[in-house]
Amino acid sequence: MQSQAKSRIAVVGFGPRGLGALEALAARLPHAWHPLAVEIFEPFPARGAGPNFDPAESPFCRLNIPLRDIDIRPPDIGACGSFADWLPGPVDPDVFPPRTEIGRYLEARVRDLCKDKALSLTFHADHVLAAEQVGTGWRMKAGDAWHGPYDEVLLTVGQPKVSPDDQLAEWQAHADETGAALADAYPARDLARRTEDWTGKTVAIRGLALSAFDVLRVLTEAQGGRFVDGVYIPSGREPARILPFSLDGRPPFPKPETEGIDALFEPTEAETGCFQDHIARAAAADPGTARELIGAALLPVLERIWKKAGGAADKAAIEDWLRTEWTDPGTQEIGGPEKILHDGIAMAEGRVPPGIGYTAGQVWRKWQDSLRSGFNPADTAPETAELIIGFDEGLKRYSYGPPVSFSHELAALIRAGIVDPGLSADPGIELVSNGWKLSADGREAVAEVMIDAVLPSPDLSIVTDPLVTGLVSDGRLSPVADGMGARTTADGTVLGTDGTQSRGLTFLGRLALGSVIAADSLQDCFGAAASRWALGVIARIGAPRTGDR
Repeated sequence: MQSQAKSRIAVVGFGPRGLGALEALAARLPHAWHPLAVEIFEPFPARGAGPNFDPAESPFCRLNIPLRDIDIRPPDIGACGSFADWLPGPVDPDVFPPRTEIGRYLEARVRDLCKDKALSLTFHADHVLAAEQVGTGWRMKAGDAWHGPYDEVLLTVGQPKVSPDDQLAEWQAHADETGAALADAYPARDLARRTEDWTGKTVAIRGLALSAFDVLRVLTEAQGGRFVDGVYIPSGREPARILPFSLDGRPPFPKPETEGIDALFEPTEAETGCFQDHIARAAAADPGTARELIGAALLPVLERIWKKAGGAADKAAIEDWLRTEWTDPGTQEIGGPEKILHDGIAMAEGRVPPGIGYTAGQVWRKWQDSLRSGFNPADTAPETAELIIGFDEGLKRYSYGPPVSFSHELAALIRAGIVDPGLSADPGIELVSNGWKLSADGREAVAEVMIDAVLPSPDLSIVTDPLVTGLVSDGRLSPVADGMGARTTADGTVLGTDGTQSRGLTFLGRLALGSVIAADSLQDCFGAAASRWALGVIARIGAPRTGDR
């Protein structure tokens, strides 16, 4: 058995994913192996929270899930308990908390972890530049120094820097040459400060997903505007006109407004069990079989729920909708952005029966844990992974939607004439001396400011972070398929270009998309993936396996 004294672990990146992994390890480490030395490399000051949940971020950035659905696994260590228990005073289960509150909660969990006797933690506020194998271990370069060797290195780097796409690269050069204002959506607190200079100007937003709602609040509420009884009351400090746009120009559908409406879409225990079986088989199957298995599990549930919620319960219509969703997601919806917006609000509030797509999206949202439990441990063929992930990504326009209050805010901004959706659907964009000229359907407008609110895809090939690019160049990291993330085993061990495992080098998170699915969820950071990683570490360092505390 390996000596306890020689066991050292390094964690690169310490947001929620790194925190969840170390909590899982601390809870499962045999007492005879306490404490295990862990060195954490994270330059970002908000330990455990990361940029997405930074307590110093703008309070106008909110979660897209209500408190009642924040099912973050409570730690098996410390005294924090669940997020709802940690919050002071009575809480409304239907409220969508600011991301800053989650950040403070995660920081409290880090403090508990630091007190736990299972791990001895050392923090380095350095960016890791390289990793290399030395004997049976690993060492890493951070700044000018090499650290290690380590028996285990866990990479939980979140979304590292990437090379811009062709459009964004052209815009960056244009902004440098002309002085036109090009801004990122985040950090939102920085965007809020820059917005002070954009009063009375026209601002375009690239992207019409969840980040766009954060941007809209920063451009309006953060500048002193108010929403009162469905009416936006401007402060006079906001931009004169805001032009959000995307490829299809349609806003995402909001989530059900109340717990009662949400309950209409709840699958039965038997239906969920069927889906768990089918998704596990689908992940190990060829694409055609996978599609049939998922459809067979989903179709009867949609038929039952759609009928119960007041839909037509036409099985043929549901089958036709699903066929289209596999190949051309989003083309089933009819109408422009305002119609889609108001249809979504009406369905979320239960004022009209839900459409097939809305029903499918809410059911799929409730099956996210089952989806991960079936897909993530499997050795899935690249073609099958692309199919299932594409289906999941398409349904995000429903399953990852905003609270209905956000949709009402967007509608109020449109009525106030501040948001103009008339150029939202894939407009032509021409670079002009004072900014960007957008045009569509005979209309045009010049935006002096462009805000990028598009989250980079988890594509290993576009990452510019030197640690990741170095491991790719060395053949240690390889993509599942073109445009996807890193190949890993069920416990996160990375697979090289030749398919061999790099023992002791593991990777968790969204940049492993293809090996894992639905990794953008906060809940996933504290779920089964963290437990599999922890058990893998315990096995590799030679510690006897033990149960949870």
